[in-house]
Amino acid sequence: MSSRDLILARVRRALAGVPDVEITRGYRGPAEDRPSAERIRLFEERVRDYRAVVHVLEEAEVAGRVARLLGGRGAHRVVVPAGFPSGWLDAAGVEVLADDPPLSAAELDAVDGVLTTCAVAIAETGTIVLDTGPGQGRRALTLVPDYHLCVVRAAQIVAGVPDAVARLDPKRPLTWISGPSATSDIELNRVEGVHGPRSLEVLIVT
Repeated sequence: MSSRDLILARVRRALAGVPDVEITRGYRGPAEDRPSAERIRLFEERVRDYRAVVHVLEEAEVAGRVARLLGGRGAHRVVVPAGFPSGWLDAAGVEVLADDPPLSAAELDAVDGVLTTCAVAIAETGTIVLDTGPGQGRRALTLVPDYHLCVVRAAQIVAGVPDAVARLDPKRPLTWISGPSATSDIELNRVEGVHGPRSLEVLIVT
């Protein structure tokens, strides 16, 4: 008998005859307790705290702002997943790359950025959640390129994590993004871009 088997056998003997105990769990449920304008303000504030760049604008301004942001970065080749609103690309003036057939990691690493929508955004944590739905693409698209520009509609911003979980399908592959990729060593030296995009820019469409 291995040490593992021995330990488990002792645990089973110790618990023999012990009745099952029902544990009451007081998980916090969905609670849309903030007005829409306050959720937008809080989300914007929290996203900025992560050193991401945030813009709040109306839908009619999205195409022009996308063009200016990509032009300001000197971006020429951008990955855009299927389902992204085509009208938002009308003024972009860049080479739009589709992920069909799927681009390799090397090809994704060579592009100037990725442009996506999201499934939901969380005001309390400043988090954007992608579930590979329309305009979001597979997970690799937002992990390999060095720049991610994400468009978030105001109606997609919820108060907290329970509200987001209530909207999401747990069977879908979920990517939770809280600011640009960053990590730090034991001396707290911050390094960005190790596990994902070095730069995250968010457009909040009101």
